Amino acid sequence: MELSLENIDLTLGGKPILHDVGFTVPDGAFASILGESGAGKSTTLKIISGLVPQDSGRVLFDGACIDDVPTHKRDVAIVFQDIRLFPNMDVAHNVAFPLKMRKVARAERMRVAEEMLAAVHLEGFGRRRTYELSGGQQQRVALARALAARPKALLLDEPFSGLDEQLRDEMRTLVSSLHERFGMTSLMVTHDPDEALTMSDAIMFMSDGRLVQAGTPADMLLHPAHEAVSACFGDAAAIEGAVAGGAFTAGKLALPAPDVPDGPAVLVRVPDREPFVHAL
Repeated sequence: MELSLENIDLTLGGKPILHDVGFTVPDGAFASILGESGAGKSTTLKIISGLVPQDSGRVLFDGACIDDVPTHKRDVAIVFQDIRLFPNMDVAHNVAFPLKMRKVARAERMRVAEEMLAAVHLEGFGRRRTYELSGGQQQRVALARALAARPKALLLDEPFSGLDEQLRDEMRTLVSSLHERFGMTSLMVTHDPDEALTMSDAIMFMSDGRLVQAGTPADMLLHPAHEAVSACFGDAAAIEGAVAGGAFTAGKLALPAPDVPDGPAVLVRVPDREPFVHAL
């Protein structure tokens, strides 16, 4: 499903939140909204899902305006940072809940729940209570629940922010593989530049409620068009990947590396210098 915003404005409590925000995520793409805290990233997701109505502008799915369509009929699923599982239900019933709301027969919804738990590598966890799970396992359950109804778009609101680095890496890999497996359009809010660079087909950078740049990961890294973008990608960092045929890749990030031999390599960012690729 192609997902588009056109000229979105929003004011809450007399405070401007979003100003003329517009972008398109192509059908089946994985895109990220990147930016500092308070930039309007999560609010943008809530407008797409219908949880918050905009003051002006339009939300379009496959070119059709859905502003009057209620949240439960938009065929999108959203995974929040705080997970929001139901403590009174076991894991399987949490995952099956969206199908129950659609009045799917019990046997079928429990079958799907088991299938989705297997997809997130939690086979055999269906009878457990959510409070018995680790934070990473709870996040997997939230993903399984979001995917149970096979949404046309998956919205992720900083889904890995509460996890340690090892779990973050595991969840990034899992989310990327689920996106490819189910072929849905995915839009993730993050404040982590490396996360956006390696997972995304496209990045939308927001600052102070405005979209200030949109492009591929390579575009954002090599050709920042706004001081906030430059600042975000200007911190020292290293991304491991590989070079083949004069090109460096790490996830979906691809950059030319004509003078680097094939094999493992690292992309290095240091302040006040263009990123460079170094063989390992």
